[in-house]
Amino acid sequence: MTNFEETKKQFILPKGLIYLDGNSLGPMPKNVPSEINTLLHEEWSNLLINGWNDAEWMFQPESLGNKISRIIGAEDNSVVVGETLSVRVFQALSSAIKDVGKRKIILTDSGNFPSDLYMAQGLVHLVNDQLEIRICAPEEILDSLSDEIAVLMLTDVDYRTGRRHDISVISKIAKDNGIVTIWDLAHSAGALNLNLKEWNIDYAVGCTYKYLNAGPGSPAFIYVNPKKINAVKPSLMGWLGHKTPFEFLHKYAPGKGINRMKIGTPPVLANAALAASLKIWDTVDMSELRSGSVDLSERLISGLRKNCPDLKLASPINAEDRGSQVSFYFEHGYPAMQAIIEKGVIGDFRSPNIMRFGITPLYISKEDIDLAIEVISNVIQNSLWDRPKYKKRKFVT
Repeated sequence: MTNFEETKKQFILPKGLIYLDGNSLGPMPKNVPSEINTLLHEEWSNLLINGWNDAEWMFQPESLGNKISRIIGAEDNSVVVGETLSVRVFQALSSAIKDVGKRKIILTDSGNFPSDLYMAQGLVHLVNDQLEIRICAPEEILDSLSDEIAVLMLTDVDYRTGRRHDISVISKIAKDNGIVTIWDLAHSAGALNLNLKEWNIDYAVGCTYKYLNAGPGSPAFIYVNPKKINAVKPSLMGWLGHKTPFEFLHKYAPGKGINRMKIGTPPVLANAALAASLKIWDTVDMSELRSGSVDLSERLISGLRKNCPDLKLASPINAEDRGSQVSFYFEHGYPAMQAIIEKGVIGDFRSPNIMRFGITPLYISKEDIDLAIEVISNVIQNSLWDRPKYKKRKFVT
């Protein structure tokens, strides 16, 4: 059984602050500084270039990928780490369109993360507009799946409202129609009880700086179904994805299995923080994590709906339809969130009027939620947000 009192002790959390923004950036695990110090003072400084072999830096994409595979319910040797999430989206999509025959439609929804859409738009431009991007409402996805669709590209959990797709049902229907599936797990990995192996999806991508707590700008990951990987021909043919990278041949030959999805040199410093953060998950049962998240979310929703009728729930009321995030609509959402943050509860804001709170039992307790309800209620009930200093927009919201 997961002891969440113990997992909370493994994070650095400023005294007197309640952190409800792990859906944007997770807090720092206590073991990150020591892990980075080991890299700096025992490995890089002493081993120098020998660290690529002796400290196994070069194999981090696979070793860290295997740790993430357990968290997302994937097969061994089906995930590699590296690059950014946007790059991984482009890599998955550009690989997927080679496997669809004459079909030309990329189906997505209006709840997808904008950067994913930008990557798709860039790919369409690159291939001289031979592809079509079709965007429908989230609730229209099932009715839009047909044998004319080439690729289905969706984000599992809506970054604004926390609305969650049913990956299992959607992926099965897509598969029955011969559609290649790509799922963005940015707001799912480390938050939900995922089972990629059972769901038989084709591609998945995700980041590690949100619920996996690996730090700002930490590397992304990509999953490819082992049944498909040996037929995948990456469009981004990086040198580490080559079959024999250190022979430095002029012609690309894809590496074995998931290795072909590697692109550039591993970001060893960033990977040290990721390695540290992933150690916490050795003691975490994902079903218990999800259950704890639901309980805390229900507690927050109940308290704020009772105390703050001006806040309108933006997230689905049914927990099964919601990720580990609770969002509210409020006309004055930005200044309200700034006031709440100043009072010691950190959430964030998304345009035009959404206040977001990320919920995880890894470092959030029932007592934290109760205190957060008090702070938020005080700000909303007494209009403490209605001051000029809270209304001045910062670049990052």
